[in-house]
Amino acid sequence: MGKIRKIGVLTSGGDSPGMNAAIRAVTRTAIYNGLEVIGIRHGYLGMINANFKPLKAHSVSDIIQRGGTILKTARCEEFRTIEGRKTAHENLVAAEIDGVVAIGGDGTFKGAAIFNEEYDIPFVGVPGTIDNDIYGTDYTIGYDTALNTVVEAVDKIRDTASAHNRMFFVEVMGAEAGHIALYSGIASGAEAIIMPEIRGEARDLRKMIENGNKRKKSSNIIIVAEGDEEGGAIAIAEKLKPELTDYDIRVSILGHLQRGGSPSALDRVNASRLGNAAVEALLDGQKSVMVGLQNNEIVLVPFRKAVKLHKGLNQSLVDIIDVLNV
Repeated sequence: MGKIRKIGVLTSGGDSPGMNAAIRAVTRTAIYNGLEVIGIRHGYLGMINANFKPLKAHSVSDIIQRGGTILKTARCEEFRTIEGRKTAHENLVAAEIDGVVAIGGDGTFKGAAIFNEEYDIPFVGVPGTIDNDIYGTDYTIGYDTALNTVVEAVDKIRDTASAHNRMFFVEVMGAEAGHIALYSGIASGAEAIIMPEIRGEARDLRKMIENGNKRKKSSNIIIVAEGDEEGGAIAIAEKLKPELTDYDIRVSILGHLQRGGSPSALDRVNASRLGNAAVEALLDGQKSVMVGLQNNEIVLVPFRKAVKLHKGLNQSLVDIIDVLNV
């Protein structure tokens, strides 16, 4: 691995608020250190198609407050193949790109890890996913904004639930991880939180609702992660309707609303820190690592750990769910 003179930066997988702040930090940190910067559009697909765009300091002006990603993002099956990665490598060499900062989630890092096993161009990852499910970091870009979006929506849903004596099943993102459900459920005072990591929770809902009825509750909010074993909010609501005739049951699926919007201050600051740290890692000769945050400090985590190990729920928060719903 030779001296770093020119780096590429890409966003891959699902978008998340704060990705633009990370792109801005990568670009300006690189320029500060005398490096050239190439934006790779549409993630790994853009690498295969040589969809490259030089970035200057002014290229990333007025983007820190914007959601989405100015570099666009895509999922790329071709990058999973030996031939696709070979083409990507040839394009990087032709463009004289010496290192790449890849902003994304688990799939992004898996692709980068395999690429670094085959080729010498170093990749450093920045965790960007609203699910906050990447091992080795307490925080992923977009998580804080998504949480605030969910809580704001649930607060409004509770207003109408109380007015009509309704029960709302609110489905949030989290196909394999319940971090959004757990934190937003506690923050919004939800009566129940159903997550993929905890089996059998849906079967306990009837008891919870009966306890609520004893306290003459005028509304109930149940937060459901989309990856729940029962099949999501709609499936759970349909199963319970015959048993809960006292309630007008409704379902609200927040969906991709959670991915959009202007990033929170926390997402902007942490994305800036991580983007800066990624460039510094490349300059330090690092390869096949993710920059993360642990106890609010920058850490380097090997891709092999970030993609293979599971990030569990905060058990202390799980333990207080029932306490807070007494």
